[in-house]
Amino acid sequence: MTRSPAARKRAPEILLSVVSGNSPGARGALVDQVLHAAPDAWVLAVSLDPGPEGYPVVQRLLRGADGRMRDAASRGATGAPAVIVREDLLAIGRAAHRPQAVVLALPETLDTLPFLLELWRERTGTGSLGTHYVAGPVLAGIDPGSFMADIRCVHRAVRRWNGWTASAPVTRAEAAAVQTEVADTVVVHSSSREEGQLAVGVASLIRHLNGRAPLVTHDGAEPARLPSAALRQVAYDPEEVWRARLDPVTVPRLSRGSSHGVGSVLWRARRPVHPGRLAEALSVALLGVVRGHGHLWLANRPESVVTWRSAGAHLELREAGPWLEAEAPQLWAAVSAQRRTAASWFWDDYFGERRNEITFTGIELDALRIRGALDAALLTDAELALGLDHWLGAEDPFFADNDAL
Repeated sequence: MTRSPAARKRAPEILLSVVSGNSPGARGALVDQVLHAAPDAWVLAVSLDPGPEGYPVVQRLLRGADGRMRDAASRGATGAPAVIVREDLLAIGRAAHRPQAVVLALPETLDTLPFLLELWRERTGTGSLGTHYVAGPVLAGIDPGSFMADIRCVHRAVRRWNGWTASAPVTRAEAAAVQTEVADTVVVHSSSREEGQLAVGVASLIRHLNGRAPLVTHDGAEPARLPSAALRQVAYDPEEVWRARLDPVTVPRLSRGSSHGVGSVLWRARRPVHPGRLAEALSVALLGVVRGHGHLWLANRPESVVTWRSAGAHLELREAGPWLEAEAPQLWAAVSAQRRTAASWFWDDYFGERRNEITFTGIELDALRIRGALDAALLTDAELALGLDHWLGAEDPFFADNDAL
């Protein structure tokens, strides 16, 4: 008797982990460390090359599979990266001899979280990755020399691919910071005593950029011992958490204390910021800051969340959608559960969700100086009393024709 599909035993789901690196060497070393702990895993390595008509050539190399599977996946195709990689993963998931784990090795030119959200999104007619896979952690391998060169580089722009298109240009410093901030585990590699000393400082900085992720330093003498969480299914709803990390209004995670001079400062305020006085405060507020991340409530743009992204001396302010309103349920439904919870917690009967929150990370930061400079940019009681029409007329040195700074 033929068993119904519902009665058939479902094949075990495959653990899909993601590895990125700020250099090919750092990515390769981390893949090797994962394979040392899980030698039966297959590796799907992806690289991108310039292609015609605005899409890249997506090169894939499959390791660990039989010859037929390797030949099927190891080729180049032009198109949207998430579509091409997704078809490879679905083919692996349907294979007769499936692995227990797949390591997806991504290049620097992919913007990890937007790419993963598009990769996991269910598409009509082609099935879902969730049928075959469970989400493993996002791991980042960091070469300390490359990281320090990139985090200081604010004059060169790069464009990274999400699932379908290339993002707006960002500085190399911004790209380097984001790569460490989105990871669930970070491994900092070093191959010499001098590089080892640099790695200690880089590790201290990364602990403040991403305080939730376990951090491993590896001197190359023997395989790094990865934390157990780096080798198993994540304990959170991946799509929900990835979306929350990309939300323009996030919950600050401030690392306490200072190590090797690296520290973090949180500035929070519950009244609008005067754009002209904010511009005057920047030279003081950004002194010694390596990374700044958060959002603003600008007095002359009261309907828009304005994101703050600074890396080194470069600051980008960008309008990133509306604030949540009590009488707009469609706005609440479109954002992450984390943001809805935070909005409810901080809700003001008059101003609603609106508030300023920025986390600054850097060397020997003076918290009183930073907060004092930014507090001086807030509207005074007298300016608040003048009302919205007066705020809208405030001089704006940051935006022209709604473009980002």
